[in-house]
Amino acid sequence: MARHYSTKDFFRQMPNALLARYFQEQELFADLDFAAMKEGKPEALFTAWLELPDDRRHGMDAEFRDIFEMSCEKGFRAIIDEASWQLQATPDDLTVFIEALSALPNHYERAMTTFLDHKAFWRGATFFYHADTLAYWRKRINFPNKEAAVDEASIKQLANLLSHYFHHTEGRGKNCEVEPFRRGELDYFFAYPEDYSQHSMEWVNGEFGRRPHNPAFEVIYVYSQKGGSLDLNFRGTFKAIEPLQAMFAQAILKLDELPPDPKDDRVYDLAPLLEKNFDFTFAPGSGIERVTVKKIRLSSRMKRGDRITLEADSSNNPDAVYDLLEQLKKSLPLFMYSITLVELAASVSTNTEKPPKQVIIRIGYPNSCSLKYDEVGLKLRSMLAASGIEPKMPTEETEEAAQAEA
Repeated sequence: MARHYSTKDFFRQMPNALLARYFQEQELFADLDFAAMKEGKPEALFTAWLELPDDRRHGMDAEFRDIFEMSCEKGFRAIIDEASWQLQATPDDLTVFIEALSALPNHYERAMTTFLDHKAFWRGATFFYHADTLAYWRKRINFPNKEAAVDEASIKQLANLLSHYFHHTEGRGKNCEVEPFRRGELDYFFAYPEDYSQHSMEWVNGEFGRRPHNPAFEVIYVYSQKGGSLDLNFRGTFKAIEPLQAMFAQAILKLDELPPDPKDDRVYDLAPLLEKNFDFTFAPGSGIERVTVKKIRLSSRMKRGDRITLEADSSNNPDAVYDLLEQLKKSLPLFMYSITLVELAASVSTNTEKPPKQVIIRIGYPNSCSLKYDEVGLKLRSMLAASGIEPKMPTEETEEAAQAEA
């Protein structure tokens, strides 16, 4: 669920001492006694804030929104990932940094402390956090395990290729900026070509009107040298996917052409999940506390397009959907149906100070999975693999499921 931002709530969540430090850097509110202000009661600060000119508030409000977004477990992981890369030559410093942040009471303080005291880690961490929130990644495999080129000339070449492509095919992209980052064993490339000019309804210095501006759109690459794979995130026409992959291969991997992209014929075998006694396997330290089946879709093997969906509240009764299945068996021969979709509810603890959160996992035939590739998503993908639920080459059972879905 998306978190809602408001400046006043942000002031409530942030300790007064950190707010005082922030505004001291801005040379603001020197006459405001932050120490006398009651924690979580920022009325005096908010009143002073509202009296600032618009041009002063807008820039700081944008920073507050970034800090707010990073004030969560996913943001903290992104900060650690960026620090781990920058401090790889001094592991003792990295340990001190992680321990110091971990000792703070909450993620709000961790994000603000990083913003104030460790600005070198901030930019990369915000990029990683943003990438972790995105869906609809396109993966291409079969790349040679070549090291990614991150020198200035190669980055400029990629920017020029992107600019030329979009400018000549879509009439946008005249300018382009590319920024590379390293995250563990992965290379991230964030590209920002110039988008079409737009008019937006804006307030500037108390005046309302339509104003033109030149936004950017984004193209994000995540390359795994070890895995020989490239993930691409681009919200645009499908026909651009392969040219964008080819530009990366040319500029960053120095390949003359894209390697062949073998079709992934693996499928999920969901049939074992029809058994009530199916056990999900996960490590004790993973933070995963419970996984239950809350929805099952059955597709007829006899009549194409006929489907039955069973859905139940598994919060109090983990076997609720199987109770429905037992009732269905009394009137319907289940051998005439294949299971083609399941929805799981996983209870995952990411913060010892808060109750576990529920993550919904939707797995559909042949090989679709709703999980992202962030920290929680990777843990849950490992759980699925350990439980035997992972894409595999088709069997007789899964071939029948394919016929039911056709």
